Amino acid sequence: MANDGRLGETISPGSLGERLLQTRYGTETRAGRFYSNQLLDHLTEQMCAFIARQTMCFIATADSRGECDCSFRAGSAGFVRVLDESHVTYPEYRGNGVMASLGNIVENGHVGILFVDFFEDTIGLHINGRAHIVDDAGEHEGNGSTPTRRSPRAERWVQVDVEEAYIHCSKHIPRLEHRPKSIDWGTDDEAKKGGDYFGARCEPRRR
Repeated sequence: MANDGRLGETISPGSLGERLLQTRYGTETRAGRFYSNQLLDHLTEQMCAFIARQTMCFIATADSRGECDCSFRAGSAGFVRVLDESHVTYPEYRGNGVMASLGNIVENGHVGILFVDFFEDTIGLHINGRAHIVDDAGEHEGNGSTPTRRSPRAERWVQVDVEEAYIHCSKHIPRLEHRPKSIDWGTDDEAKKGGDYFGARCEPRRR
């Protein structure tokens, strides 16, 4: 749901494509109720409290050509930190070094974050906005939750200026159960990282 800069005006927010399809498929009324009742350009107190409880999220980015990537992020509750109603920041821990999401952000600052609570309230929260990399990893340390075994020291942070915040419908979100898992943060052990689970190593890079 790309914000075209008209949030709060009488013209419907969202992308041109959204509005074209709403007209084509006759969903303008439903979409209008959603825009009027749920789409904000800031975080509410309830949204901030929800984020503070979450242990995972999905990060969507795209490069300058619009080619997309979606990545999973996890940490201890509150690893994504709310700075204020218009800014959140999330840590980048040591990974495989590809820098796919960060590389996209360098080219194209638009980012989407999806939180889904599978365990308690079965509800989701979307945050769309503009992101930039904070290379001083210590800048946000100590602001929010204290690092634990499930939350190592970040190598860097990504700060997001909130442009859209809205609910993700509960009805199709399954309720899952937490099961214990030992996590070795930053490990290079191939087996612990999943190994060649999908059998890609011996496949040709291109068909």
